Amino acid sequence: MLKKRDLHDSPHLFDLMSDPEVFPYVRHKAYSSDEYYFLTKQTLEAEERGELISRTIVDEWHQPIGTINLFDMDNNTGFLATWLGKPFHGKGYNRLAKEAFFEELFFELDVQTIFMKIRKSNPRSQKAALKLPYCSIANKSYPEVYHWINKEDEVFDLFAISKDQFVFHYYRTDEGEEQAQEA
Repeated sequence: MLKKRDLHDSPHLFDLMSDPEVFPYVRHKAYSSDEYYFLTKQTLEAEERGELISRTIVDEWHQPIGTINLFDMDNNTGFLATWLGKPFHGKGYNRLAKEAFFEELFFELDVQTIFMKIRKSNPRSQKAALKLPYCSIANKSYPEVYHWINKEDEVFDLFAISKDQFVFHYYRTDEGEEQAQEA
């Protein structure tokens, strides 16, 4: 479902990212395959420096279909950014990728809170965030972060996933119980 970012995936990911229904929602936009390759190289270097965590989302045939990242990391928190190619929308990949990524962040990398800033004008992403049982709207519970992401205009809602919320849900599901028994 996830793998470390790889420069070899850049051409395929660029093609998926270029779709007009995907491109506006991508954090780091590239306007050519070469530019996307360069951005991916910068992302890999930033991850080596501990500034972010980035993975490629793959399908069941291990073909790249999008990316998932934790940016602006500070004090065991960071901001989630995810995109999937249009052919993979609505097929469950987003949720599976997020859960695999959250497991890595919370259980292996000691992240405590994951924030998501979602445009108030993007109901599709807001609806997807609220489908996650461990995600909550955080405009009021993290007012300093909410004001920081909306310092120019109030265009984003803030969502948060704490390690405690995720662990509580993780161990209440059958899958989490099976994994806990195997550990």
